[in-house]
Amino acid sequence: MKVAILSRNSHLYSTKRLHQAIIAAGHEAIIVDHSLCDLVIEQEGPSIIYKGEKLQGIDAIIPRIGASVTFYGTAVVRQFELMGVFSAVESQAIVRSRDKLRSLQILSKAGLGMPKTAFTNFSKGGEKQLIEHVGGAPLIIKLLEGTQGLGVVLAETKKAGQSVIEAFHGLKARIIVQEFIKEAKGADIRAFVVNGKVVGAMKRQGAEGEFRSNLHRGGKAEIIKLSKTERLAALGAAKALGLDIAGVDMLQSDRGPLILEVNSSPGLEGIEKATGINIAGKIVEYIEDSVGKKNFKRKIKE
Repeated sequence: MKVAILSRNSHLYSTKRLHQAIIAAGHEAIIVDHSLCDLVIEQEGPSIIYKGEKLQGIDAIIPRIGASVTFYGTAVVRQFELMGVFSAVESQAIVRSRDKLRSLQILSKAGLGMPKTAFTNFSKGGEKQLIEHVGGAPLIIKLLEGTQGLGVVLAETKKAGQSVIEAFHGLKARIIVQEFIKEAKGADIRAFVVNGKVVGAMKRQGAEGEFRSNLHRGGKAEIIKLSKTERLAALGAAKALGLDIAGVDMLQSDRGPLILEVNSSPGLEGIEKATGINIAGKIVEYIEDSVGKKNFKRKIKE
């Protein structure tokens, strides 16, 4: 089997681990920078040109699409799908998860727990009402396009919240506001889901004086055993967004697990080091199973 990892940086931990796991399983692995792919669309069918040559003979791809290139990256994934190549994460699911507002709407419809969230098409003077929608201060204000904890602000008071909201809207930035879950104490849970199973989970604790638990912001991680409710919440979130591979971030609250975000390209470094589990190997096993079933169905049709 020939598997392509779509990644713009071959030196990233996640890219290297997936490459190693594919080879360790006895398959051929290549790394393709999706930003350098040319998509050819014609009557003869779709094709992809990479570094002057047509990409052929690929059985599966593992998309590692960064948020800054979501549009083009998902177009490349979609082109592979149209060429009959199996994708470990579907293009439409990536698009769905990258839109924070849309993903929260989907999770809400699925009846999954989440911090109360509000969004509005702003008019001057509406800041107070927006804050009241989520129960007042303290509250969290998030840029819809933010990643890795960037663009996330904790407003301790209503006045501070109003000032931050006004500043973001003055910059024409799209934001959501969320209730602050005090009992989480600056920690969250990342559950790693592969093919309908939680294959690993870690608890991330924010640095001293930091309400964000992201490892990129100096947080620390340790292995955690999920409760049944937490496990079901993680699986439900991944399923709702159509993701067969996902990093589901949750807060532990007095009313149960609350989904913060579902990541379609979750990093492997933090989870593998915290749990000691070969997550990359689990992803390769999922691809082996999926491609095998796909080929079996094709043979039956023939």
